[in-house]
Parts: sequence; structure tokens; C-alpha cells
Amino acid sequence: MTNEEKKETKENSSEKEVESVPSAHKDLKAQEKGEQIKKEESAGEEVEQKVTNISPGMIIRVHQEIKETDAKGKEKQRIQVFEGIVISVHRGKSPEATFTVRKIATGGVGVEKIFPLYLPSIKKIEIVKEHKTRRAKLYYLRGKYKKKLKEIKDKIKK
Repeated sequence: MTNEEKKETKENSSEKEVESVPSAHKDLKAQEKGEQIKKEESAGEEVEQKVTNISPGMIIRVHQEIKETDAKGKEKQRIQVFEGIVISVHRGKSPEATFTVRKIATGGVGVEKIFPLYLPSIKKIEIVKEHKTRRAKLYYLRGKYKKKLKEIKDKIKK
């Protein structure tokens, strides 16, 4: 071996030692990230347990926590229930997912509300009935549609 080859091998071995230190450091960071990912997954599982599979055609009750202020400036909390038929679901189960619920209020006026799926103020979503639908968006229910949707009796959870 010549002197130049010996120098190259020493440089290569010293580079390997330098590289090995950061890789160990990277492993520690990866372990920390892995723990964070597990924590996020466990938090996601908690959210998924709260959220049921919502699909168009379901009649659901959405229990939402509302914060109000009195005339004196005192805050009050109450649970407001919005019951209606799901006419659309957007973006599946992603963090930006929303669903639209429509109900007929007093006087025959239709009211629609769009709820984000993972809204923290939603305390509970109850499924009342489920109807058979052939479409993903039931916007035709907004008009003067007179036919009733066919109810699925087997899948009702009580």
C-alpha cells in the first residue's frame, strides 16, 4: 500500500465514523417521531370511535355544544340537537371532511347545516334511520320532491 492509499482509507474510515454519529442521532429523532405518530394515531382512534360511518340518506341527530353569553356577560353552555337527513358527505374521513344535514323547520322551511366531521363541539352523532339511495349527493330533496326514500330496516341501530 502506498501512502496515498493509506490516507484515503483513513479518510474513509473517519468519514464513516462521522456519518455513524449523525445516523444514531437520526435514529433517536425517528424514535421520538415514532412516539409522536403513535400518540397522534391514538388520538385519531379516539376521534374515529366518536365518529360513525355517515352516508347520504341517513337521518341523524347531531348533538352540538353551544356557548352563549347572557345579557350580564355570563357564559352558558348547552347542547343543541339538530335532526335531519344527510344530503351530502364531502372528503370522506379526512381531517377536512364535512357533511350536510337538512331538516324541515316549522312552517315548512328547509334548513341546512354543514358540519365539519371532526368538530370538537360535536359531542354525539346518533343514527335514527337509514334510507336506500342510489346517489352520493341528494340535492334533489331540496326541490319539490314528493316521493319518500326507501327505508332500510335491517341496519337500524337502537
